[in-house]
Amino acid sequence: MPELHSAAGATYIAQLLVCALLAILFLQSGIDKIIDRRGNLEWLTGHFAKSPLAGMVPALLLILTLLEIAAGALSAVGGVMIAIGGDPTIAFYGAVLSGVTIVALFFGQRMAKEYPGAASLVPYFLVALAGIYLLGDG
Repeated sequence: MPELHSAAGATYIAQLLVCALLAILFLQSGIDKIIDRRGNLEWLTGHFAKSPLAGMVPALLLILTLLEIAAGALSAVGGVMIAIGGDPTIAFYGAVLSGVTIVALFFGQRMAKEYPGAASLVPYFLVALAGIYLLGDG
């Protein structure tokens, strides 16, 4: 672990915080989609009823659930790996998959013409981009 009051320490802390935020965001959301699949499916079916995605809601819910669980798990494991060994590789892939997942969510919100919902995803996307930058090898 680097000295915390240094550039390397600041990067280390930022990496851990990004991992924590992405892990919490996506694990909570993905687990909720597993625990309350019926409720999520009903809500999403209504949400996308007048969009071109209306007939694909069950398949899209499965894909989104898998993306969220994978992004959250990679971010959580990656954060632990950074904390114990300093290796950000797994966390980097968690941030990349988080970005992909947010783009998928953004696409869905735009297709449903839920513009405020799409706009609310932008800050999370910026966190994912910051994570990709902070966790990249460079």
